Amino acid sequence: MAFEDLGVWASTLQARGHRIDYVDAGNDVSRAGDADLLIVLGAPIGVHDTADFPYLVDEREVVASRLAEDRPTLGVCLGAQLMAAALGAAVYAGERKEIGWGRLSVAPEAGATPLRCLVDAPVLHWHGDTFDLPAEATLLASSAVTRNQAFAVGRSLALQFHCEVEGGAIERWLVGHSVELAAAGIDVGRIRADSARHALAAARAGRALMETYLDGLGEIGADGA
Repeated sequence: MAFEDLGVWASTLQARGHRIDYVDAGNDVSRAGDADLLIVLGAPIGVHDTADFPYLVDEREVVASRLAEDRPTLGVCLGAQLMAAALGAAVYAGERKEIGWGRLSVAPEAGATPLRCLVDAPVLHWHGDTFDLPAEATLLASSAVTRNQAFAVGRSLALQFHCEVEGGAIERWLVGHSVELAAAGIDVGRIRADSARHALAAARAGRALMETYLDGLGEIGADGA
């Protein structure tokens, strides 16, 4: 979705010489399976909304294929849920929506992973669904509302939250999700103010996570991401 882009990660990838190739919702995702690094971003739909959005089936198949081959895949929000589903875990509605800025409880197991960059860092939560932890995955982070906030499997990471978001560009999110925010009774002004307050620290942590993730992958090619 145009308003849920790579945010602060874009400059980090480009600085490493990677070309960014977006595939917008509804377009053919088959070529995404060949990317050196596939990043599956968020959207205001759910894993099970395949009757209305049938391309979710293709997206899940691409993710499943990459995970089976241990090809680097990074899922954010819906992307993380698609990863969980592709690994055979249940995805379902959480007890309540989790929308707004907050911090994570980072697991000790995250110390050797890029998630260590998010200790005490603000991240943006924006989801209503959650998932069970896949059998082969390692839990890396939780929040007070959602236990399974991040997991690792092989060379791939799933992040239920947003650490890629550019706080200074939050207006696109507020407009894009305006119906959901109104239905949930969320104070738009509060999210706007919190975004301005956390933007610098969040961007620093988000970039550090991507840098650390890329460092861990080594040379994955500089012709696509």
